[in-house]
Amino acid sequence: MKIGILQTGLAPTELVSETGEYPDMFAKLLADEGFEFDTYSVVQNQFPSGADAADGWLITGSKHGVYEDHDWIPPLEDLIRDAYARDIPMVGVCFGHQIIAQALGGKVEKFAGGWAVGPTEYDMPEGKMRIHAWHQDQVVQTPPEAKVVGRNDFCENAALLYGHKAYTVQPHPEFGDIFVGGLIDTRGRGVVPDTQLDAAKQELGQTLDSARMAKQFARFFRGEEPFS
Repeated sequence: MKIGILQTGLAPTELVSETGEYPDMFAKLLADEGFEFDTYSVVQNQFPSGADAADGWLITGSKHGVYEDHDWIPPLEDLIRDAYARDIPMVGVCFGHQIIAQALGGKVEKFAGGWAVGPTEYDMPEGKMRIHAWHQDQVVQTPPEAKVVGRNDFCENAALLYGHKAYTVQPHPEFGDIFVGGLIDTRGRGVVPDTQLDAAKQELGQTLDSARMAKQFARFFRGEEPFS
């Protein structure tokens, strides 16, 4: 099964040599699932020939907001709607979660309550899951087809399931401690309160449920119920 990775952002250059780019992180996360991967850097206007160029699509995170005026966002939304209409499964993470919601009629905003950073617990159908978070933007209004399947007190629409068509999550199962620690130092300072960043750094090293979420993604791509 070929999964097309739609890269919507670039990792900090200071971290790439150690952690790879976002598509590399997802390929590592799903390495045991037998998928083939093609990457399209849509943030640099590299798009596939169409929605049928892959058997499934995975949309990455980004430092950009889905509501920002970038020339690559409208064609990405068109691609999402085309894949959705063709029943080609999509997984979206963080920005990917938000852009799928926006493309299908939802609403995304910069959350007045601030940021979620580092190991964060979510209530999911399989029970509580701890996954790294890195976001301020949130889906504040879900599309009509979306069912909320993950939340916490800070982010009430943290995971959305659109039947067999899309499964999207706000947290980052592809992020490890090294990358999050690097984000804190390269992109967090001066943006997120230092007290929150310092607290998140202290929480690194906790057991994460990233592998469980990867299994959810794999089951979904194969047309199975994502939650065991």
